[in-house]
Amino acid sequence: MRVLIAEDELRLAELIARGLRREGMAVDIAPDGAQAVAKAGVVRYDVVLLDRDLPELHGDEVCRRLREERPETGILMLTAAGGVEDVVGGLSLGADDYLPKPFRFAELVARIHALARRAVPIRPPMLRRGDLELDPARRELTRGGRAVPLARKEFAVLETLMAAQGATVSAEELLERVWDEHVDPFTNVVRMTIMTLRRKLGDPPVVETVIGVGYRMA
Repeated sequence: MRVLIAEDELRLAELIARGLRREGMAVDIAPDGAQAVAKAGVVRYDVVLLDRDLPELHGDEVCRRLREERPETGILMLTAAGGVEDVVGGLSLGADDYLPKPFRFAELVARIHALARRAVPIRPPMLRRGDLELDPARRELTRGGRAVPLARKEFAVLETLMAAQGATVSAEELLERVWDEHVDPFTNVVRMTIMTLRRKLGDPPVVETVIGVGYRMA
């Protein structure tokens, strides 16, 4: 899952980002509204955590533009103001959800997963393929009823492939969905992660290589 944090309090943004990365998410940070719009115009984020009081371009305007340009992206507004009028105002601008500061991190994670499930195309909370069963919210994977421990990036790659429902996913798309903006676009990290994933999942193989195109679930 790819998440953008649009927050001008950089210490808070970094704190949230570290926590979300531990949850297996790829996270980018925009310190102002203009950068948030620019980054969202390049990367297809699953969820944007949007502080309402952003410099350069106010969060309200960012929300309007994101809703027009990226209607499939979930928008979770974060603000220190938690009154009913503030909540109604944020939702009327096109935000999908609203969370006043301070908030519990566990609640933030739960709301992010809920927004991601609303994305187009709609996908179920549990992903199943053959004898594989993957729970994105709990970050648990079983094969034939046996738990399979995966590293964060391995889990995220498998989640992306299973969510594609048999369609081929390119290495470039996996790189965009699973890693953040700091990754080297010429790295072989996707291929290495796929190799490790295949080894951990065992036989019969479940991840196929489509030569010159990408990867898909068998």
